[in-house]
Amino acid sequence: MTGPLTDIRVVELGTLIAGPFCGQLFGDMGAEVIKVEAPGTGDPMRAWGRGLPVWWPVIARNKKSVTLNLREPRGQELLRELVAHADVLIENFRPGTLERWGLDYDALSAVNERLVMVRVSGFGQTGPYARRAGYGSVGEAMGGIRYLAGDPERPPSRVGLSIGDSLAATFACVGALAALHDRERTGKGQVVDSAIYEAVLAVMESTVPEYTQGGTIRERSGAILPKTAPSNVYPTADGEMIVMGANQDSVFARLAEAMGQPELATDARYADHVARGEHQDELDEAIAGWTAKLPADPLLDILERHGVPAGRIFRAPEMLTDPHFRARDAIVDVAHPVFERLKMQNVFPKLSRTQGAVRWPGPELGEHNDEVYRGLVGLSIEELETLHKAGVV
Repeated sequence: MTGPLTDIRVVELGTLIAGPFCGQLFGDMGAEVIKVEAPGTGDPMRAWGRGLPVWWPVIARNKKSVTLNLREPRGQELLRELVAHADVLIENFRPGTLERWGLDYDALSAVNERLVMVRVSGFGQTGPYARRAGYGSVGEAMGGIRYLAGDPERPPSRVGLSIGDSLAATFACVGALAALHDRERTGKGQVVDSAIYEAVLAVMESTVPEYTQGGTIRERSGAILPKTAPSNVYPTADGEMIVMGANQDSVFARLAEAMGQPELATDARYADHVARGEHQDELDEAIAGWTAKLPADPLLDILERHGVPAGRIFRAPEMLTDPHFRARDAIVDVAHPVFERLKMQNVFPKLSRTQGAVRWPGPELGEHNDEVYRGLVGLSIEELETLHKAGVV
């Protein structure tokens, strides 16, 4: 076991991304994560992926899988027994589901007052929308990010990832770690209520006060941030596109030197952040005219020598061959029974003394039933077999 959370045990309920990604983060940092899945079916993520079911090995890495039917009274009893040995419980059912099963926080904290319960949902546990079904796409829309995503001439787009779910899970993990810290002082756990729409809202920068104080509604702007220049995607002579950001005054001066046009830095149109924002289009056009004359490699070399942030737009193939990715082990090979040399992103962030690791990929359904139910809960072989035949585990 490696990582800073090797003394923490997590029980993970729920499916898909919003709850399980929180569990992945805990497992990455060394926690023992026991994932509870429905007998026979398991988490739908087991079948997800483009072409091959390779998402499960990532989101369920470092977890142990047990099966348990939470709709059965005996299954609910077994969960209470698991909770008695847990530090954290993660769930992302629709609010009210655990309450119907008699597994609400009051009931579980009566078993273990030190328990931290992490609840991830579309709209949170309270309020008029709490009981609504709330997928990440809806939370992204209500949180504001969907309105800003895409080309200004087209309807709102989306990031090509489940960013709302992942944000809610990340905030849930932060909240759980804060609650565990508080528990060290008070001896008591608490509920962490992470709503997808609020997690998205949290990263919406100054969009709310821009409206309340100045009446400005930020609009879709494609590849740029309005009034922040230069910061855009620029063409090269060999057909590649690079991203460059030189909107800070000192950095723009270095870009002007790199372009062989140092006078741009003192031109009244570009001399400071506000002026460059007012002349954003013409400035981008001038920079694109320069970059388009140079192939990507020498262009990036020039920008690097002048200290101007710039880089290629990476896909998976570029990530796998990039020397910086390799030097920092950003992508690792993970042994897998089906996929040879399975590659996936490593554990982030890096810690200097207690670094986490990908210890194993997503497990088989119920792979750890015997270890957990016999070793932790204390069931006998006969009891476990009886529960299996009854469809409880």
